Amino acid sequence: MANGRFVQEYQKGAVNGASPLQLVIMLYDGAIRFMEAGKYGIEHKDLELQNQNLQKAQRIVMELMSCLDMDKGGEIAKNLLALYSYVLNELVEANVGDKIEPIDRCIKILCELRESWVEVEKMTRVQAHEAPLAA
Repeated sequence: MANGRFVQEYQKGAVNGASPLQLVIMLYDGAIRFMEAGKYGIEHKDLELQNQNLQKAQRIVMELMSCLDMDKGGEIAKNLLALYSYVLNELVEANVGDKIEPIDRCIKILCELRESWVEVEKMTRVQAHEAPLAA
């Protein structure tokens, strides 16, 4: 019990100390983890586990959608919105129809997007370290 409290405090600290890019990566990690758990629920005929986890993944995808800045983001934001909408629809289809294939497609998409954000975060970190040297 006390151990769980320490884990929650650690997680809260990690979130509070994270950059916006790191937070996006954490959202992807959570969505992927919940999709995997929802898939496990389907495979083991555990409808409650399936539903709870796929709904959590859906909420994360909706959060990602709501964070998009359509004015400043331009074409990238529009493309991300289209991908997130597709993922959201696939997750609903997977949950309603007890289908694993849509979840696999969603995991693939989010894993690829996550890797792109990881690369952006790395480049941002490198630029931040180089900036003081240039001054």
